[in-house]
Amino acid sequence: MAIVVVLAGSWLGYQQLSDKGCSGAIQLNVAAATEIAPAIEQVAKTWTTGGANVNGTCVNVNVTGVNPATMASTVALKHGVSLTGLGAASKTGAVPDVWVPDSTTWLMRIRSEASGFQPTDGASLAQSPVVVAMPQPTAEIIGWPNRKLGWADLVAKMTTGNALRTGIVDPMRDAAGLNGLLALGGAAGSSPQAKAQQVGALRTLASGSSSLRDDLLQKFPRSTDPADLASGISAAPLSEEDVIAYDAEKPVVPLVALYLDPKPPALDYPYAVMPGLEVSTQAAATGLREALQAASFKDELAKAGLRGADGTTGAGFEAPIGAPKAAAASSSGSQGAAAAGLDAGAINQALGSWAAITLPGRVLAVFDVSGSMGTKVPTANNLSRAAVTRGAASQGLALFDDKWAVGVWVFSTEMNGKLPYKEIVPISPLTSARGQLQESVKTITPKEGGNTGLYDTALAAYKKVQDTWQPGRVNSVILFTDGVNKNDDGISRGTLISELKKASDPRRPVRMVIVGIGNEVDANELDAIAGATSAGGVFIAEDPAKISDIFLEAISSRSGASR
Repeated sequence: MAIVVVLAGSWLGYQQLSDKGCSGAIQLNVAAATEIAPAIEQVAKTWTTGGANVNGTCVNVNVTGVNPATMASTVALKHGVSLTGLGAASKTGAVPDVWVPDSTTWLMRIRSEASGFQPTDGASLAQSPVVVAMPQPTAEIIGWPNRKLGWADLVAKMTTGNALRTGIVDPMRDAAGLNGLLALGGAAGSSPQAKAQQVGALRTLASGSSSLRDDLLQKFPRSTDPADLASGISAAPLSEEDVIAYDAEKPVVPLVALYLDPKPPALDYPYAVMPGLEVSTQAAATGLREALQAASFKDELAKAGLRGADGTTGAGFEAPIGAPKAAAASSSGSQGAAAAGLDAGAINQALGSWAAITLPGRVLAVFDVSGSMGTKVPTANNLSRAAVTRGAASQGLALFDDKWAVGVWVFSTEMNGKLPYKEIVPISPLTSARGQLQESVKTITPKEGGNTGLYDTALAAYKKVQDTWQPGRVNSVILFTDGVNKNDDGISRGTLISELKKASDPRRPVRMVIVGIGNEVDANELDAIAGATSAGGVFIAEDPAKISDIFLEAISSRSGASR
């Protein structure tokens, strides 16, 4: 999904007039990831000292180093959304004119929640490959630097009896952690055994996770004492720049960087010009962007342990042992290695897996068992829609951590007297009800001749979760349906919308997520239902074989917009 476009030329050109001078001032505020901010600031200083101006008006540039997660929260709040796992942003936080996060993934995550977020430019300023950082003694034991390893090898080592003590910076708060998670997901096979192994790897990572990069780095061993080596972190996905910066401090136990295949998306430092700027400010942003193309900028990046946008390096760059050839580090040109290989759906699926394992939550899963759920799915070996949904439900339950509570309903028409829905398992802690919930999946079987009592079921499920709402958890309804409402004895759409709006309570928020299965659903109908609640969204799995992927997206996304 393309979320950034190249900024079109403006009628306000910019000039660098060192001899003619300029008057007035345009203030350009730039917020950049802390590691790249000094390089941008140095070039901006040179540019403005040389007389940077827009049609005779001087340009002043203020560059601030800021954690990308912090700024992502602020930008998201500006557009009326929040990102899962980041918490609430300060309402007093200022959105810059230009934002240079460490990865395009931040822009994609905000865009997936807020369609109005349309930054321009977006071209990469720099690059840092995502690697697996390891203490040198540990790496030598497994064959570094001569042995070539892949992410599949790492997964296997994480889930054996003598598992690596892995760590990760929370992927919801850190782009290198997220990109490492994407690589792990890409390395997993599709067999039940491979999926189980992947879940095991995720749980191992979660047990050693940190909310901040500095916290994780402190967990690496500080001495060669065997006890210290045994108790410290032995592997973690980080950026190449992290390893370079860590080793620059000359630690007793240096880190080495493992460049595993398949290569995860690199950190690509996009130059994102925020929407809604004055034309003159946009022109100033374009001028700075041009200044950053100077060869001197690549040398400034090298001082920070960063590569240029094309993967080549400036003067003085010291690559870790085993690093890829500088000219071959990127194949995506100025757009950056990450932007070319990222997919919003894959990002949300990875974050959904992480959320299921690490976040406490309560969810009522509501499954359509109307007659149409017996329809065969050609892309799933002609299994029925119900059978594919059972598989997705079973996989989802296996992924959820014991911190979750889950309930199961099924619905059609006349499932419990005149009621179109039936409770199979009440919302119960997985610590005590996991077996019962796995058994309940078997009840997702089509009711012959059954229609779809969607409206009554959606309202009842929403009120049930709200009535039993618990603080400190994500309280959700995830409803799966393959059709439109057909229930002669039920309420109207107008009544449903009115009742949902009345029930909505900001003190007890409930996410209403609807997963449409197949091509017979009415997206407008589902959007109207989810839109009547304070938080929710709609995901359409036109190919029912993709329900498992959509299910993971639904867990992580605050609003939902997959089509």
